[in-house]
Amino acid sequence: MPIKRLTADERAAALADLPEWESVEGKRDAIVRHFAFADFAEAFAFMTHVAMLAEKADHHPEWSNVYNRVDIVLTTHDAGGLSTRDVALAHAIDAIVE
Repeated sequence: MPIKRLTADERAAALADLPEWESVEGKRDAIVRHFAFADFAEAFAFMTHVAMLAEKADHHPEWSNVYNRVDIVLTTHDAGGLSTRDVALAHAIDAIVE
């Protein structure tokens, strides 16, 4: 079954429920969140935890890490933009840090 891209209303509702995430600037239909940790080890531990969640969900983020900072971008390439898979993974990631 194909994954569907969120409608504008679904996207707005999802972002309202994910206050730490924001739309990616430009033409991409994606969301991003920036994280800062005490040091590299803490950032890497967080990334490891997210990697395990993502693998279990078979939905993998785009991310970057510089020392204690981690930036995560979520989008569903098969859907051409934001989907319920991204929203679910964003909530799972939020649960790790809150």
